[in-house]
Amino acid sequence: MSISTTIKTIQDIMRKDAGVDGDAQRISQLVWMIFLKIFDDREAEYELLDDHYHSPIPEALRWRNWATDSEGMTGDTLLDFVDNVLFKTLKDANTYQDKNPRGFVIRAVFEDAYNYMKNGTLIRQVINKLNEIDFQIFADLFSPYLKFALMSSIVQDFIRNKATGMTAEGIKAAKLKLILVPLPALNEQKRIVTKVDKLMKLCDELETKLTQTQTESEKIINAAVKQLLTV
Repeated sequence: MSISTTIKTIQDIMRKDAGVDGDAQRISQLVWMIFLKIFDDREAEYELLDDHYHSPIPEALRWRNWATDSEGMTGDTLLDFVDNVLFKTLKDANTYQDKNPRGFVIRAVFEDAYNYMKNGTLIRQVINKLNEIDFQIFADLFSPYLKFALMSSIVQDFIRNKATGMTAEGIKAAKLKLILVPLPALNEQKRIVTKVDKLMKLCDELETKLTQTQTESEKIINAAVKQLLTV
């Protein structure tokens, strides 16, 4: 299903909610929900790159911990959580006492945001539809860049750390899906690949010259030893 079709389905769900009146409120509702989902995706990337990363969002309020389970909170329980826990906490300046700059971004987003939806069951339906969207797949990807990225020490260390098994280690497909690859602009990907190709070619040339030098050195040493033995 295309992203436009999914968004249209979400709008149709919102139209069933008595609390949402008009496109302006539907867009406002979508903004904070999509923001939390994308922010959580980015945090997964930060955690992969930085072992000491600390989220400015309290653990229980991170999208992954309350929204990703399609059979998770729903109905009045979800509505109460969104209105009285999620919004109140993310709007509160005291939540971001560690001065994490990302915390100020979150607070700015939620400062004027509002949960217009009043039906927790419909909120769950919207969340589940949003979880069907992989926002990362819409970025341009240069396949040679992906190959180098997957060969990088960061990704290889991740795979080694997640591998399991006694006789032969392996990694499950579900864990492979957790691998996040930094994805710069397409032109930058191509520049990186060109640079890496040049460096690898230079390494090959140096290795060839080193081998030739070693071979010549061995010949000289052998000739010298032979001459000494025949004197």
